[in-house]
Amino acid sequence: MTLTIWLIIATVLMFIISGIYLIYKSAKKFNLSTQQLEKIKQRNCEQDKKDKE
Repeated sequence: MTLTIWLIIATVLMFIISGIYLIYKSAKKFNLSTQQLEKIKQRNCEQDKKDKE
């Protein structure tokens, strides 16, 4: 393999690794207020009732 092919392979691998790292770093938990948590629980209960029907 020539040097050009190795450089292309290295560049592609770096793009893939940097993309995965960016997703990993940006995946944080949400800090929700108690009101927001209550709304989420209420919607989940409503959806569960609809699913049972």
